[in-house]
Amino acid sequence: MATNGRQALQVIETIRPDLVLMDVMMPEMDGYEACRQIKASARWQDLPIIFLTARTDTADIVRGFELGAVDYVGKPFNAHELLARVRTHLTIDRLNKENTRLLLNVLPAPIAERLKKQSGIIAERFDDVSVMFADIVGFTPLSARLSPTELITLLNRVFSLFDELVERHGLEKIKTIGDAYMVAGSLPAPRPDHLERMVRLALAMQVAIKGMSAELGGLQLRIGIHVGGVVAGVIGIRKFTYDIWGDSVNTASRLESHGVPGRIQISEEVFQRIQGWCRCEPRGIVEVKGKGPMKLYLLAGTGTAA
Repeated sequence: MATNGRQALQVIETIRPDLVLMDVMMPEMDGYEACRQIKASARWQDLPIIFLTARTDTADIVRGFELGAVDYVGKPFNAHELLARVRTHLTIDRLNKENTRLLLNVLPAPIAERLKKQSGIIAERFDDVSVMFADIVGFTPLSARLSPTELITLLNRVFSLFDELVERHGLEKIKTIGDAYMVAGSLPAPRPDHLERMVRLALAMQVAIKGMSAELGGLQLRIGIHVGGVVAGVIGIRKFTYDIWGDSVNTASRLESHGVPGRIQISEEVFQRIQGWCRCEPRGIVEVKGKGPMKLYLLAGTGTAA
């Protein structure tokens, strides 16, 4: 309960309500101003507000909706009707939150917000992005030995762990392709330290897999990292996805497939940018399919691996 709009703002911060019933005519701060301030807050802008008031002129009702209220009920009111409206808006709010949760499971938050506000193609070019591919070594023969349930349980456990590490390092999981796991850094929002974060993520993934190696039958990861420009966007109208394309993506994929089991292989471009704080071992010139001879390195550590 609150007796004025200013107190209502304080109560909302304290109890975090699911829905607000608010009068318009209140002392100190009226309901319209309280609603305006609530909707101006990124934290509370989706909070459902129902005006319950004796001000029922068309102009008043229109103003209430324009300020962001989801409903407008005039006094005197019927309690059964009011409760029915409350239940309806709580249900709508719950479904909206569930839809948003599902959307954020397949799209980065900024892209999800853009899709909710605009239609059409989302496509952007990023000039400096780190790209990593990680692959489970020997997965094909392993899949032949395991039952479908055992196989999916194994992948789910490994990839769920990777998901947590990606989130912790502030990077963006792009997708999984079979037993391959793809991550990008510095998109959709640019980050100047994305390459450092990617290197530390790769090291953390290797540590995690080594810690589970005996339990998972001696699994190893093969990781490749490259840095460069990409094009990113959303494709499709069914089961759409946020993906990236470009030579940098292909190069990172080749670095992984031509890599060494249990090691992290990086390109010359990555080496030049991290050699001041990372230990790297020259691997020499390697003939890479579709790329030709490339000077490659193996990441040995940083001394402060995440």
